[in-house]
Amino acid sequence: MPQTNPRTDKAAAAGADLASVFFALGDRTRLQLVAVLCAGGAFSIAQLTANTDLTRQAVTRHLQVLADAGLVRDLKVGRERLWQFDPAQMEEARKSLEVIGRQWEQALGSLKASLEG
Repeated sequence: MPQTNPRTDKAAAAGADLASVFFALGDRTRLQLVAVLCAGGAFSIAQLTANTDLTRQAVTRHLQVLADAGLVRDLKVGRERLWQFDPAQMEEARKSLEVIGRQWEQALGSLKASLEG
């Protein structure tokens, strides 16, 4: 029976959760929607499609991918559905990238030391 390591199991679970964040942000349209929503406030589908070539259906599909990744959430205001940015998952993604960056720097430092030594 394989042994489990709570630390690596937790990291693997976090990585799986963040994969959906990075997938969602990997699309230009979704990245643009996040940028608009990061400006603050809550926006309707009509507001998000104004002055774009996107259909309401396309924006709705993109927002659903972002919502599934935990990057945006919708609010019901009367009969209207508004969308806003939710920063929690983005912060987790940022932390993850910082860890990867530190690991990369350590690996490059080890490589440099071994080549010079």
